[in-house]
Amino acid sequence: MAAEPIEDSLATEAQTGSGLDEALLASGKLSLDDLNKVRRFSMEKGERLDRMLVDLGFLSEDDLLPILSQYHGVDLVGAAELPEEPPTVERLSVDYMRAGRILPLRIDGQALLLAMADPGDRTTIDAVELVTGLEVRPVLARARDLTEKIDGLYGGFEGGGEGEGSDGVEVLADDEEDIEHLRDMASEAPVIRLVNQLLSRAVEQRASDIHVEPFENELRIRYRIDGVLHEVDPPARSLTAAVISRIKLMAKLNIAERRLPQDGRIKLRLVGREIDLRVSSLPTLYGESVVLRILDRSSVIVDLTKLGMREDTLAAVAHQIAQPHGLILVTGPTGSGKTTTLYGALDKINSPDKKIITIEDPVEYQLRGVNQIHVRAQIGLTFSSGLRSIVRQDPDVIMVGEIRDAETAEIAIQAALTGHLVFSTLHTNDAAGAISRLLDMGVEDYLLASSLLGVMAQRLVRQLCTKCRHPAREGSEVLQEQPAEPGVAEQVAYESDGCDACASTGFYGRSGIYELLEADDAVRHLIVERATADKIKAEAVRSGMRTLREDGWQKVRDATTSVAEVLRVTQEE
Repeated sequence: MAAEPIEDSLATEAQTGSGLDEALLASGKLSLDDLNKVRRFSMEKGERLDRMLVDLGFLSEDDLLPILSQYHGVDLVGAAELPEEPPTVERLSVDYMRAGRILPLRIDGQALLLAMADPGDRTTIDAVELVTGLEVRPVLARARDLTEKIDGLYGGFEGGGEGEGSDGVEVLADDEEDIEHLRDMASEAPVIRLVNQLLSRAVEQRASDIHVEPFENELRIRYRIDGVLHEVDPPARSLTAAVISRIKLMAKLNIAERRLPQDGRIKLRLVGREIDLRVSSLPTLYGESVVLRILDRSSVIVDLTKLGMREDTLAAVAHQIAQPHGLILVTGPTGSGKTTTLYGALDKINSPDKKIITIEDPVEYQLRGVNQIHVRAQIGLTFSSGLRSIVRQDPDVIMVGEIRDAETAEIAIQAALTGHLVFSTLHTNDAAGAISRLLDMGVEDYLLASSLLGVMAQRLVRQLCTKCRHPAREGSEVLQEQPAEPGVAEQVAYESDGCDACASTGFYGRSGIYELLEADDAVRHLIVERATADKIKAEAVRSGMRTLREDGWQKVRDATTSVAEVLRVTQEE
């Protein structure tokens, strides 16, 4: 019985809103099926269609605003165009502006130019015209920009006396809040909208992680963009419990448990893309710190040629991964792109005549035609136990997410010696250090020397924004101290000051710098002798290995990155 009225109302709105439907479909950013799905949700929840499109992640605000501007036939103004001193309009209260998300821009004679989050809201327009006696000419502005501007001009909701009695006595909230109250707060539309905006803004800004950190007097929100944390405008401190509870509900975590760390996952659709989020909560002094790792399948690069390798390095890697058996290692700290490099190698050799199996913790991206296993230590599925089973599956290529112990290292090397091509990673600072680490784990030197094909160490450097980079005022003297490139008369370093295109950071995107140690006869001889990492590295350099810092200097010469960035990610030689 309840379905019939909904269908009728959907049909009615489809007729009245056909102009907006046509504008949305004509933009090419939304399919008819998605539009019908969102329209149904908007009717069921009593929310506006445009707001649901953003909240559910079908469109970003940046995509939606130009469409709404064209549909309503009004101009679109950005945050920078909102006035620092709006005209004073009698009988137009701050509370009404905040509730209606409107802001006067200027008065031209008998006309009031009014910035509105919804310029199609005739009720608000009529009300403003009635109380002011002026003709309202609406323009479209982002709701968030209006709210932030109004709060900045006139002050936010949180006054100094909130929570205080008339005698100055402040009643503190009990640490053990009612769980049902938390659940109710986390399910309210404003909190849901706030968390959705937090996630969508992170994706739009290319963030890899979101850090939600409660402190005594503030809730801190930071995005990790291109490997560096950037602070963003946080919500009010009073919303801390609701925001964190909302995230925990989305990740199917226990919101009643706030004393122990928890891990979960969220799978959702944001700005038209399928996004996976790994969620980690950790109890701290002032509440739970939550970190969300953003795994955007559409942004992962699995093409080795697009990772920033030099042609000679790329050719050497291609030769190694084409071998029928052996061990190939990639080293570097967490977040240096090791898994992406291995995915690129697997993608390059992936073909119907090869069976490829991986065991990872966790499986970050799905590779077509590759059997991928997720480590589950709580049920006994570890790297070592999983690797033993993989070998019995008759694979041609095996990828082990990380060699963490002697048992895993031993099985991986045995697999490499018995006709399998094995890829894995280690956490060491350079390529030669991986050999010493395996020997320290107890791997037999002669087995390692027989199985190892090569070790690649890598880091990620931020790329200079191409819109605002320029020759550096200082730093080129560092390049002069390095061996000159053949055919290069002058070596010039570049830097950037920041612009709108790079969100004033000076950088946009990242590129890899690499150090490839090939296991030739001289290196194998040193392994059997159990030589130190320094001796192995010196021999590899004599054989032509380019160190991480040397590869970084080449990227500085190419104006890809800056001197400071190379020094930041590489250790002293």
